[in-house]
Amino acid sequence: MTSFSPEIEASIADVRAEVARLHGELVRYGLVVWTGGNVSGRVPGADLFVIKPSGVSYDDLAAENMILCDLDGAVIPGTPGSDRSPSSDTAAHAYVYRNMPEVGGVVHTHSTYAVAWAARGEEIPCVITGMADEFGGPIPIGPFAIIGDDSIGRGIVETLRGHRSRAVLMQNHGPFAIGVSAKDAVKAAVMCEDAARTVHLAREAGPLIPIPQDRIDALFNRYQNVYGQTSDDRRDGEEAR
Repeated sequence: MTSFSPEIEASIADVRAEVARLHGELVRYGLVVWTGGNVSGRVPGADLFVIKPSGVSYDDLAAENMILCDLDGAVIPGTPGSDRSPSSDTAAHAYVYRNMPEVGGVVHTHSTYAVAWAARGEEIPCVITGMADEFGGPIPIGPFAIIGDDSIGRGIVETLRGHRSRAVLMQNHGPFAIGVSAKDAVKAAVMCEDAARTVHLAREAGPLIPIPQDRIDALFNRYQNVYGQTSDDRRDGEEAR
């Protein structure tokens, strides 16, 4: 049985509970079908993260069957859930955590409109103020990559490093979102699909009207640094627009 300090054990338990709960948000917002998609969360104070098991129904997900991994994506033996296979995207999540230490949560969904943009290999242009607020510009396209190793993770990092967006559309696959916490990453995934749907419908109706870059910058700065109650609340996605 692998053991950790009481403080780390408490952090692991908190992240297990949070990650299990947040998978329900993916269902609530219609971002996944069947067993597709996943949420992971970094364990504060340790080189560990928690992710869902592969191919398990969302109705059956619970804190005790979340899987604890190291930052190489290896399952920690002797811990709850370690008898199951982790998500097929585990290597991608692990690569992000290793290379983006500021990231505390990673989310992958198969949300319909975002996947449709990814299928065209087309970024979502920043033509609505909500996108400027959340993403500070367009939601970019990442490269095509095969599931199973860290290729997707490398594409995520290469695309989002130095980019304001917390979401990327992996070509022919779908959206991945990052955040300072798992909850923050889920919020980014929800807002990504909202933007994908709205901009798609707008473009079907007629030409899009670009937002000037200086206005995008001003909107992003206000929303990230002024709007809401506290910086923690904003980053946790607890504000109501």
